Amino acid sequence: MYIAIEGIDTAGKSTQIERLRDHFPNALITKEPGGTPAGVEIRNMVLHGNLTSKTAEMLLFLADRALHTQSVIVPNMNRMIITDRSAVSGMAYATVQNLCDESTLVMLNRLATAGTLPSHVFILQLTPQELTHRLSQKEHDAIEARGIEYLLAIQDALINAASALGIQTHIIDATQPIDTITDEIITHIQGAL
Repeated sequence: MYIAIEGIDTAGKSTQIERLRDHFPNALITKEPGGTPAGVEIRNMVLHGNLTSKTAEMLLFLADRALHTQSVIVPNMNRMIITDRSAVSGMAYATVQNLCDESTLVMLNRLATAGTLPSHVFILQLTPQELTHRLSQKEHDAIEARGIEYLLAIQDALINAASALGIQTHIIDATQPIDTITDEIITHIQGAL
């Protein structure tokens, strides 16, 4: 089973992935971008604001996705794979930035992944109030610095992207207690096994 944990920054993806690591100790845990040495470099370029072209940013993410799929995902399809972000995020960010239409984005992401997409995506969803609170508690990276409205637009686009890619989607209320969120994700995973 290949699953993706998605959500805007501060939604709790990292926390939930660490909990899933404990619950599924034999699972391969990876992330996108950053699941390969080249992905680490791409992630640093994007998050530290060194790029001035949104199209270049999207294409770098697609390059990382192609490499990640070929070298990490495909060789491990015989086991559980849990990824922090996926093609769903790539599509969502590109959509909000109006880089190209949905059908082109679907085609580009299917090309980058050779059609190997997560079977399930869990989207951790925040209210505007909770997002405002969480962002006030930390320093912002280049993505977070784009503002609350931008992040909320990304959140909506995540749901649309998962649907456009044909991935079974579970929307989780990320304002719930951490244990409740973990239990909900695990229940869905076990039901699908």
